[in-house]
Amino acid sequence: MRTTGSFRLGRRTGWGMAAALLAALLTSLGAAGCGTAQGPVVTVATVGEAAARRTTLVRTVSAEALLYPLHEAVLIPKISAPIERFTVQRGDRVHRGELLAVLENQDLKAAVTQAQGAFQQADAKYLSLTGATLPEQLRAAKLTLGSDQQALAAARRTYHSRQHLYAQGALPLITLEQAHVTYTQALAAYREAQQHLQRLTAVGRQQMIREAAGQVAMAKGQYQAAQAQLAYSYIHSPINGVVASRPLYPGELATPSAPLMTIVDRRQIVARAHVSQDQAELVAVGNPATITSDSGVSTRGKVTVVSPALDPNSTTVQIWAQAPNPGERLRPGSSVELTVQVGKVANALVVPNSAVLTNSIGGTSVMVVVNGKAESRAVTVGLVQNGAAQIVSGLNPGETVVTMGAFGLPSGTRVQAAADGTAAAGRS
Repeated sequence: MRTTGSFRLGRRTGWGMAAALLAALLTSLGAAGCGTAQGPVVTVATVGEAAARRTTLVRTVSAEALLYPLHEAVLIPKISAPIERFTVQRGDRVHRGELLAVLENQDLKAAVTQAQGAFQQADAKYLSLTGATLPEQLRAAKLTLGSDQQALAAARRTYHSRQHLYAQGALPLITLEQAHVTYTQALAAYREAQQHLQRLTAVGRQQMIREAAGQVAMAKGQYQAAQAQLAYSYIHSPINGVVASRPLYPGELATPSAPLMTIVDRRQIVARAHVSQDQAELVAVGNPATITSDSGVSTRGKVTVVSPALDPNSTTVQIWAQAPNPGERLRPGSSVELTVQVGKVANALVVPNSAVLTNSIGGTSVMVVVNGKAESRAVTVGLVQNGAAQIVSGLNPGETVVTMGAFGLPSGTRVQAAADGTAAAGRS
C-alpha cells in the first residue's frame, strides 16, 4: 500500500520520532510474542550514565596562527663589492659577532692608509704649531718690543736734548727736525711691536690653534669614514641563531639592494593569529597561551600583543603570543593552533557534552535518570570546553544524565547503566 503526502523531520527530532516508533513496535511485538502468565516483558535500554558535578572550567580563545622567530636578522651589505668568501653555510649555527662573510676590499684598505697619513700629517702640524712655532714667535716679538722700547727711549732723550740746545741757539733747526723724525719713527715702531705681540698672545694665537685643530678634525673624520667603509666589507652576525638563507655565492656581486644572508633565532617563537572582534575583547596581554603544531608538539607562553586596530582586509584583530621553543622543534613559517586562556568559570555545574541534545529550533535538553527511568528535561547550556558542557539551569548537582544512548530515547523508558561503568563528566 502506498501513502501520499510529505513531511520534514528535524535532524534529531525526526530520528527521535522514528526511533520511538521503532521502540514502540518492538515493545508491542515483545509483549505479544514473549508474554508469560505473569505479564509482558518490559524493555530496558542500556545506556551510559554520568552524574552532574561541579568543577572549574577554563575559558579559551583558539585560532590558527603562523609561527615567526622572536629574533630575525636580514643582513644587507652597505657597500657594493664582489664576495670574496663565506665562512658559514645555510643551516649553520652562529653566534653574535661571528664573522660570516668577507667582501673584496683592497681599494678600501688603500683608502684607509691614505686617510691615516693625512690625519697624522695634520696632527703633527697642530702639535708643531702649539708646541714650537708659536712660542718662538712670541719670544721674537717680545725681543723686538724690548729693542723698539729702548730705541724709543734713546730717540726721546735725543730729541729733548736737541730741543734744549736749539732753544739756546747752539743747534740749527734742521738738526732739531731730524731728531723729531727719529723720535716719531721709534714711537711708531714701538707701537707696532706692541700690537704684534698682542695679536700673538690673544687673537692670533687662538685663531691659529683653531685652524690647526679644524684641520686635524677633518683629517680624523676622513680617516674614520675610510675605516667604516673597510669594516662594511666584513659581515658579522648581530644575533645568535641559525643561517636560514644564503642566496649568493663567492664571486657574485653583493649590493645594498639584496639580502646577503638571513639569521633566525628559534629559541623563542611568536605565534601570530587573527581573531574576531568579539574574541579579541576577551584577550589581554599576559594571558597564558599554548602553541600546538599539527604533529602534536606543544609549548606554553603568554600573549604579548593585542593589536589596537582592525585588519582592514579581514576586519579581524591580530594577537601575538610568545613562547620558548625547547629543542627548536617548532619551525618558523609553519601553521599552528594558538589557544589563549582568557578566564575561568569557578564552581560550574557540568555534564559530558555528549549528554546534551539539541532540537530543530535550537533548544537543549538532557535525559535525566529518575528511579531507573530516563526523563527528558530542558536545560540551559553555558560554556562548552574540553568535552564538558556547563549547565546554567535545569539540572542539580549529583543528578544522573544519560551520556550514551540518549539520542532517540523516548522519555519514560527504563534504563540501566552499561557494564563498563559511567562516563566522566569532562575535564576542566
